[in-house]
Amino acid sequence: MATISSSSDTAKSFLRRAALFVGALIVLGIVFSSCMTRVDAAHVGIKIKLAGTDRGVDDIPQVTGWVFYNPLTEQIILFPTSVQNVVWTKDPHEGNSRDESITFSSQEGVNINSDIGLGFHIEAKMAPHLYLRFRKNDLADLADTYVRNAVREGFSIEASQMPVQEIYGSGKGKLVVNVQKRLQDQLGKDGFVIDQLTINGALRLPENVATAINRAMEATQLSIQAENRVRQVKAEAEQAITAAHGAAEAARERAHGEADARLITAKAEAKANLILRASTSPIVLQYRALERWNGKLPVMNGSGALPMLTFDVSKTAALSADEEKLLKEILAEDDNDSAKSRGDKKPDDKAPAAPTTDAPAAPAPAAPKP
Repeated sequence: MATISSSSDTAKSFLRRAALFVGALIVLGIVFSSCMTRVDAAHVGIKIKLAGTDRGVDDIPQVTGWVFYNPLTEQIILFPTSVQNVVWTKDPHEGNSRDESITFSSQEGVNINSDIGLGFHIEAKMAPHLYLRFRKNDLADLADTYVRNAVREGFSIEASQMPVQEIYGSGKGKLVVNVQKRLQDQLGKDGFVIDQLTINGALRLPENVATAINRAMEATQLSIQAENRVRQVKAEAEQAITAAHGAAEAARERAHGEADARLITAKAEAKANLILRASTSPIVLQYRALERWNGKLPVMNGSGALPMLTFDVSKTAALSADEEKLLKEILAEDDNDSAKSRGDKKPDDKAPAAPTTDAPAAPAPAAPKP
């Protein structure tokens, strides 16, 4: 009996030790798991010391991965670093159910209401500073409070320097750029990076102001169309004037050409006539007459000289001094033209003497047979 009791005590003791070991493992697992956390992707972690002389926020943020810490004296706060998108709109079906649109005033004091969209993210190394200032890591809450107030202030300051017609028209893009730059300068000190700022939809103005602006824009468009039409008519008129000038110039050139052609022809005929006259001396005329005589005498003939055998040279007048000078000039011009066409040197300015126009003496006609 004593042996059986001893074996039973040994088994119970082993079971108690095993249970204690398992319990210790469980406790260690719980303690170990509570001392470790994981920083997921697109997040950054900051370690906060809750006790001791170094209590406060650690300046060095924790990167992605497993992080060990003492849960009794330390705490890990996670911040998302991905882009956060928020919309402040009047539409209850988008964003919040209440009206979150932003209203700002123009240079004239006209109230302008608009839906604003904002995309931003935080810079990882600035996460400790951001937590120290706001004591929260909920970026959605920060966007609806601190960031929204900065956006509204930025639009109010920039819009107050622009007329309402410019904001409502082509200056809307300029307004957005100026506000985004102002926000980056202001919020960048706290670690915010502005990725995008937009005005969603049309700007909402008081009805009377919107009507006046639309009418002014319509009048401007009509004025631009009228100016374009004037430019078109002016261009067409200038084109017609240019065409008329071209036609007139062509007609003048054609008339000049025709006149020059007639003048050249007249000069050529005058030259030919002058040369022909200079070459028709009495002897040449008598020779030409004899050359064309067929040798027959008329059947009936009165007293006097035989016909065609003599020529009345008294009726042929000699060239005048002016005609002689003109003839020399014509002959000199012809020589110059011939020399230029052959590539010869220019002859002397002194005109050559008129060629001899004397023809060989005509043979005496044979006496007619009786």
